[in-house]
Amino acid sequence: MKSEIPPNEPAPRAHSALLTSTPKGAAIGRRVARQQLTTWGLNSRCAEAFHSALIIVAELAANASTHGRTPGRGFELGLSLTSVRRSRTTVLRIEVSDCRGDKQPVLPDPRSCSSDAQSGRGLTLVDALADRWGTLAREPGAKTVWAELDLPERKSEADAAA
Repeated sequence: MKSEIPPNEPAPRAHSALLTSTPKGAAIGRRVARQQLTTWGLNSRCAEAFHSALIIVAELAANASTHGRTPGRGFELGLSLTSVRRSRTTVLRIEVSDCRGDKQPVLPDPRSCSSDAQSGRGLTLVDALADRWGTLAREPGAKTVWAELDLPERKSEADAAA
């Protein structure tokens, strides 16, 4: 069965990259995300969401390269923009999938840390910046951590002129 997008509805946009589970791979993931989100115009259309997305990508990529690392295996960064017709909004979805997971993944727990701790705030930032986030199981024994941002409605030219 072929699914078609109505002619007046923008097509969903998606981009993915397979990266090495190293600090360099995480840095490349941040650059890939910045470039793709800029190509989609998010940097000028909604700067706040653009910067929030970059922080979320940085945190999830760092976690994948640090805690989800499996020797010889990489992690995948996925970005997608989808229009939600009912609410007339666009959703930016960020997914980072690594090779280390449980059969039943549990939502990572944003832990509280002392004021002088050098790490441990990543998922707290993701929780604060994302509209929704969670995990999905991937076979075999892998997981995806995802986050979604609801982008502000694009004003029509008539609204902008008023």
